[in-house]
Amino acid sequence: MTSKTATSTPRLSEYARHFSYPTGITKTVWTRVEAKGKQVGLGFDWWQSQLGTVCLGYGTDGKYVATVGGIGMSIPRQVGKTYFVMALLFIMCILFPGYKVVWTSHHMRTTTKTLTTMKGLSKRRKIAPFVRSVRVANGEGQIEFTNDSIIMFGARSQGFGRGFDEIDAEVFDEAQILDTKALEDMVAATNQSRHEHGALLFYLGTPPRPTDQSDDFTARRKEAWAGEARDAIWLEIGAEPKSAPDDRSQWPLMNPSYPKRTPIESMLRLKANLKDPDSWNREGRGVWDDEEVKGDLDYGRWKDLADSGAERGTEVCFGVDVAEDRSGWIAVTWRREADDLVQVMLVNDGRALPAHRLVDEAKRLTDAWAGPVMGPRSFEDDFDKAGVDVLPPMSSADAAEACSQLDNLIASGELRHGNQTALNESVRLVKWRRSSNPAERTFQLAGAPEAGPVMAVVRALHGLDKYQSAFAIH
Repeated sequence: MTSKTATSTPRLSEYARHFSYPTGITKTVWTRVEAKGKQVGLGFDWWQSQLGTVCLGYGTDGKYVATVGGIGMSIPRQVGKTYFVMALLFIMCILFPGYKVVWTSHHMRTTTKTLTTMKGLSKRRKIAPFVRSVRVANGEGQIEFTNDSIIMFGARSQGFGRGFDEIDAEVFDEAQILDTKALEDMVAATNQSRHEHGALLFYLGTPPRPTDQSDDFTARRKEAWAGEARDAIWLEIGAEPKSAPDDRSQWPLMNPSYPKRTPIESMLRLKANLKDPDSWNREGRGVWDDEEVKGDLDYGRWKDLADSGAERGTEVCFGVDVAEDRSGWIAVTWRREADDLVQVMLVNDGRALPAHRLVDEAKRLTDAWAGPVMGPRSFEDDFDKAGVDVLPPMSSADAAEACSQLDNLIASGELRHGNQTALNESVRLVKWRRSSNPAERTFQLAGAPEAGPVMAVVRALHGLDKYQSAFAIH
């Protein structure tokens, strides 16, 4: 499909890149939601109405058809996915006394933005009579309704979402950054839902970066595209993957709200703010990575070298890198006493860190583990001022040697790794920078945010090899 008519309402199943949902819907709560929405001034676009019909559809047993598998949405920015779920749940709280909702985002700034929007909704003239109070403190908040329904908000990165029970709906915003542990802890809260049709789980996101903790979101997509998601809903909206990033004919495909609710100025503004072409492709156009894209390292061999249960060595070295998207990574390496192999892992459970936290985290780790750190030259003074045990940064020749060292360790099988998603994806995608001199070959960094975890490992290995002579890698 390459175009849409302006006068007809398309079917969402024909419009979307993929729209799948369980069979067996006999009735839907959506008719009540949409009617109440009109009364309180919360309207829905054509695609939201079609999606809502399915999301709130239930079968002969009276349970939502997606109460088990959940509702996944991979939709670009500015389309209206957050508004759709927000308005739907606001109305559910009004319709069903005692309805309990937990809404989590990965980043605090996203949670804050959602809270601000929710506060605005709650103050609308036709909605305010249903709201008892709005409370916001320390990045968390809640909206209490006069019928004892409640919506609670917080950031997963701050530990919010655990310990609740009898929850009727959970929203995982920024679901492309959602690790399995956090998901397991929070989903259990819906096991005792009191809602007559069962609990609802919403997973809202955009195509993940290679370094994102996206195993769950990616698995949901794979199951949907393979036709294996029998009890789940998956909606994916986006541009044609092979289209040019500047192809404006794709705008109606990647945003059903364009140009009625999302005018051309908004699209241009979004593109201008997403300066990185990769970010525009993912967040603006909704395009997923080609799963067949491969880097230049032997990823098949790398997968065979996974060992997440290795005992920590007594002599370690850390490596720090800041990727082009300003995500920060710290890797650690040591020589294993049992078999003399080299172990590499990412710290922070394999997650990225904000760049501004790297110095403090490096200080904590080097003090706790009694090992030095090697980082970018731009961090050298900051490390010194913080009292970090820092090693001299790599020269150009060092970088070429260290990148080749990682390649050689993978090929020879003398390395083991922690089987962490971000590092695995970085190894899978990283490419060599073109150079006329093979001796100066290093990994491509410009335009490659996925290279961060690999470069943190490269620095750690180089520090272990060159500056820790007592336990050097031979």
